[in-house]
Amino acid sequence: MGRVLLAAPRGYCAGVERAIITVEEALRRFGPPVYVRKQIVHNTSVVDDLTRRGAVFVDELDEVPDGALVVFSAHGVSPAVKEEAERRGLRTIDATCPLVTKVHKEAVRLAEAGYEIVLIGHAEHEEVEGTIGEAPGHIHVVDPARPHEVTASGAGRVSWLSQTTLAVDETMAAVAGLRERFPGLADPPSDDICYASQNRQEAITRIAPQCELVIVVGSANSSNSQRLVEVALNAGAGAAYLVDSAADADERWLGDVETVGVSSGASVPERLVEGLLDWLADRGYAGVESVTLTEETLTFSLPPELRSSRDPR
Repeated sequence: MGRVLLAAPRGYCAGVERAIITVEEALRRFGPPVYVRKQIVHNTSVVDDLTRRGAVFVDELDEVPDGALVVFSAHGVSPAVKEEAERRGLRTIDATCPLVTKVHKEAVRLAEAGYEIVLIGHAEHEEVEGTIGEAPGHIHVVDPARPHEVTASGAGRVSWLSQTTLAVDETMAAVAGLRERFPGLADPPSDDICYASQNRQEAITRIAPQCELVIVVGSANSSNSQRLVEVALNAGAGAAYLVDSAADADERWLGDVETVGVSSGASVPERLVEGLLDWLADRGYAGVESVTLTEETLTFSLPPELRSSRDPR
């Protein structure tokens, strides 16, 4: 009846895989409970699975008992959070994605050089909160859709940074809008959008024009997953939806659809994609064609506390 175009790369990126393995290994080595500040990655299924295995997810450190082990999520934390953990004698493992750490270091460097920093991103996102904490008083957050609302004065030098999980096109459009306000706007030394976000966006851009429907597997609080839906629509998909799993898919979406595109966000386990493919196959979409943009080979080493048998301090 119909066919499926399966975008690749999709699913786990190196930073997400590192963060999940960090919690798994901490549970194995030190036993439960292992506390995790915020969701380790933005995926409901992953969080539920780790919870069953003994991870305890908390919003803030005041929910962690004195002396307990706590993991910082892949999205990063501010220096103030690390200082609080040290003050309370908590044992910590930092699972911040190295690409987020790169943005943190750029923020510190720019602030020390006297720049006002415009951070393109969503103010409520944990990654943005952590980056702000690296250079408080120097960073002005602006929504990528509303660059004209930036609050930076422009009295001195201004540079921009971005949340790593944004869509490339929306970020560049925001930069263009900022440059109208600040003609001398300085660019960061390298692109902040993470390689995995770019690859998944480019892969879905390739298949979207051929699809009457695109389904992206990912949780609603996953920024990079939401961007994939937007990119699919902008690239010509007839319709695009975000689902946590096949259980959220709606048969009414299929209608007269001949070609369905499928992808997943960077924090999504492949088993959820396989579940969606099974759901589609049961409805006549059994022919699956993989469309591969590139092969991802990047890996990140685990945090130093897990590279040896010593207890994290």
